[in-house]
Amino acid sequence: MTAISTDAYSIPEEFQDFRATIRDLVEGVVAPRAAEIDAKGEYPWDIRKAFAEHDLLGLPFPEELGGTGTGTLMLNIAIEEVARACASSALILMVQELGTLPIQLHGTEEQKQRWLPKCASGEWSPAFCLSEPEAGSDPGSMRTTAVRDGDEWVINGTKNWITNATVADFYIVFAVTDREQRRISAFVVEADRPGFSVPKLEHKLGIKGSPTGTPVLEDVRVPADHLIGAEGRGMAVALSTLERTRLGAGAQAVGIAQGAIDYATGYAKERVSFGKPIIDHQAIAFKLADMETRTAAARELLYKACAMADRDEPGLGKYSSMAKLFASDTAMDVTVDAIQVLGGFGYVDEYPVERMMRDAKITQIYEGTNEIQRMVVARAMR
Repeated sequence: MTAISTDAYSIPEEFQDFRATIRDLVEGVVAPRAAEIDAKGEYPWDIRKAFAEHDLLGLPFPEELGGTGTGTLMLNIAIEEVARACASSALILMVQELGTLPIQLHGTEEQKQRWLPKCASGEWSPAFCLSEPEAGSDPGSMRTTAVRDGDEWVINGTKNWITNATVADFYIVFAVTDREQRRISAFVVEADRPGFSVPKLEHKLGIKGSPTGTPVLEDVRVPADHLIGAEGRGMAVALSTLERTRLGAGAQAVGIAQGAIDYATGYAKERVSFGKPIIDHQAIAFKLADMETRTAAARELLYKACAMADRDEPGLGKYSSMAKLFASDTAMDVTVDAIQVLGGFGYVDEYPVERMMRDAKITQIYEGTNEIQRMVVARAMR
């Protein structure tokens, strides 16, 4: 009979202290910039610099690679705290893991030492290139190819929906290396390689401070030692990465939801209607109570899944999918309700909840759509 752990997770005192430091940083540096970042749609280099100075960019890495060595739970607590104020800024931390985890999980020691310490210090930034115009949820339809030519690989293709496009110093690119068997492989491609370009950035509903683009690779040559893991095993690289990094989308969603609750609650305490604060009206009070309850439940599921990742427990795929699914659906519902609490004021950009709603929507789509997450959970139940 399999033993069942009753210790879902624990948050050590040093994590609580780090969380308090991050919250101070967010309130002092991130929150005042959030509306401007959204309005201008510019990458917040100043916030990235502040994150580096406070060791946040080292959160995804072990100490031996220049990181904090604090693990998955602490990383996602940080993402949550940043997303409470600015979802675009939270993506800086999310892609920091997404674009480097393939190397951490499957790279050689030489590859880890070559690329990861400079990411941990904030000198370099990564990106993750799996999706294509005709291959989003179905990576098996990938058209990008990589052909071996002596000691090099020649890569051709177009990627789509790539976070950190134009910002990243290197990209983890997935390409078909066996056309007959439809096997893919993963490569590190530096941004300054001849033939690599990002000719298009998307104009999006939300997360406007994080560039999303369409990298194009035209006869891009990379050395053979830029292959991550075994040739033809790229799908395993991608899936093992996403199994963990979808927790970042869940953390971002929890943070967005909590930020919306905090603002709506503060507003409801001050807005007077029919002679009393609207929080004293049952219709508003119960709405806020439901928002708080669902977000708390999403956080518990998220933290449980993060702890499973830190302990390398079996069943992580199911729990990370459930956490991402539930948290993102919660964020969308909560932000819509937050707008309703504010009424007409919620619909204008002078107040932050409309931005939070726009930012929340993407959490149901990227890192695997929620339809895909339901498939993962259902398969794990068979």
